[in-house]
Amino acid sequence: MSDFSGMEDLLQDFLQEASDLLSDVDNKLVDLERTPDDRGLLNDIFRGFHTIKGGAGFLNATELVTLCHWTENLFDKLRNGEMKLTTDLMDTIMAATQCVRNMFGELAQATQPRPASAEVVGALRFALEGEGAVEPAPVQAADAPAVARNDEAQSTAESTTEGDEGEPDWVELHKAITGQDTGAGSAQSAVAPIPVSGAVLPPAQLTPHFPPEGRRVTDKPGVSISGATSGRRMEDKAGARESTIRVDTARLDQVLNLSGEIGLTKNRLTSLRADILAGRNDTDTLHALDQAVSQLDLLVSDLQNSVMKTRMQPIGRLFQKYPRIARDLARQLGKDVELALVGEETEVDKTMIEDLADPLVHLVRNAVDHGVESPEERLAAGKPAKSIVRLEARQEGDHIVLIIADDGRGMSPERIRAKAIEKGLIREEEANTLDDRQSLNLIFLPGFSTMAQASSVSGRGVGMDVVKTNIQKLNGSVEIRSEPGKGSVFLISLPLTLAILPVLLVLLGDQPFALPLSMVREILPIEKDKMQEVGGKETLVVRGEVLPVVALSRLLGWPQLQTPEYGVLMQTAERSFILSVDSFAGRDDAVIKSLDDFRPRGVAGVTTLSNGQIVLILDMKELLTDLNAHIDRELGVRHNRALEFSV
Repeated sequence: MSDFSGMEDLLQDFLQEASDLLSDVDNKLVDLERTPDDRGLLNDIFRGFHTIKGGAGFLNATELVTLCHWTENLFDKLRNGEMKLTTDLMDTIMAATQCVRNMFGELAQATQPRPASAEVVGALRFALEGEGAVEPAPVQAADAPAVARNDEAQSTAESTTEGDEGEPDWVELHKAITGQDTGAGSAQSAVAPIPVSGAVLPPAQLTPHFPPEGRRVTDKPGVSISGATSGRRMEDKAGARESTIRVDTARLDQVLNLSGEIGLTKNRLTSLRADILAGRNDTDTLHALDQAVSQLDLLVSDLQNSVMKTRMQPIGRLFQKYPRIARDLARQLGKDVELALVGEETEVDKTMIEDLADPLVHLVRNAVDHGVESPEERLAAGKPAKSIVRLEARQEGDHIVLIIADDGRGMSPERIRAKAIEKGLIREEEANTLDDRQSLNLIFLPGFSTMAQASSVSGRGVGMDVVKTNIQKLNGSVEIRSEPGKGSVFLISLPLTLAILPVLLVLLGDQPFALPLSMVREILPIEKDKMQEVGGKETLVVRGEVLPVVALSRLLGWPQLQTPEYGVLMQTAERSFILSVDSFAGRDDAVIKSLDDFRPRGVAGVTTLSNGQIVLILDMKELLTDLNAHIDRELGVRHNRALEFSV
């Protein structure tokens, strides 16, 4: 039974607002670690915890209120100059914010959150009890003074049953000290002082441990600092599909105005219909009808675009989760990494934001774990000790491009090929036929990993295949660019929206196909006498440029029953080419219907024409993957792609 009966709407509003607020706090904590004396950041973080505490109070979430209250008091001391931010204290704060996030996961299950773990509580209380001290003692040094304050607690801690790793059972310790079960604590008991002599862990043990994202159920997850289920996983499971969306009031006003205009136009059409049925078919009436229909067409198009914009959300809502992930992982690995965010204002379909969360987590974690070297290795290689990982989003035509780039060690195609052979993923004869681009793509094979031994972070070979699969489900593609010693770049290309796409309808015989209009630059007649052969293959000279001609029928594997009469000059970021087709059926704004159960290669989805005919929407990004190799192989053209390492 829910602990929040009658408060479900309030609970959902709180979780949405508080989760965004906590993500913002996480980012500010990462910035604060670099500039510990920034009063503005200290005040913002203080207000963040204060706001979360106030919302939790309305829900009677006493354990969350208590934890936020302690953390709020800690930042009050920091901003007033009563304490100084140290590395140990930052670890304590980070552990406390993770406990808050874990509590959000429990609230999302409509249950009151359990008390924070004893080790986190002990570290917070120790920090707060250091009143008058400008710089508190490191957390690991808290045992001695705590023992002096409470000998009974010390004896209890020594007699407590040891855990699997030789550590005391903190739950039993808390129960022995307070006389209360941790699962039944009230606000009053939570706020009461808790002597925790043995409950204060060294900072290394307060450093968050990450479960291996995307691992299979047979893999052992990493240990959570709270002893509970991973907060990230709980949060994602609970709110994987939000049922609500935030929309700017200006966009809602625009939709309302357009709806009103459509209503007026409908009334006009109704009046004209009555006139025509009454026999008034004069030129003025027909002209008025034509104007009304044209006006309705424009209004419907504008309304369609406005409605689609209500689904668009800034990708910054997703990006703001990753600085904390990168910071914690870098600290765990002993690396100095800064995650630079670019293009946070870029808008993406809301459903895509939700589905992009896990792939981006994999790529960011891989960049920090595999891509970036240790400070010692970077200094030896003549690089700055601090490495930069760039997470960027930008819009290119009707596509969104996401870039995850690092300035680390890069990837060696030769080593990747050798590792794939060693693991039995490909044969040696097959590996010898692969170029560098194809070799880099081997990392997407299930089970591929260059790690000699799996860790709690990575090494099981189940990450990159998950990334590629999830991106393909969004009708997107992933491209890798890497250079040993300089770094790696992952480029993810996604459609701007999963709902509407401007397309050009082309014909192969009587069968129409839809091409993304953003790639179409020109329509040309194909005259046989102007065709030239280069290396035995057809080309056409367009304004002095020799362009390859590729038949759509050949690209799809269809038999070519007639000579194509028209060519579509298509352009991508890498090259231009001419796609030959039999004819055209016009332009349309396709409402995309995804193929969930079965999606043929090169097909992004389907749409329905005005006459009811079903048309396949071609995924040119996917088809061009094979086309590029086809053109390079048949025309002997090599295109060296420049790496994007600038931040």
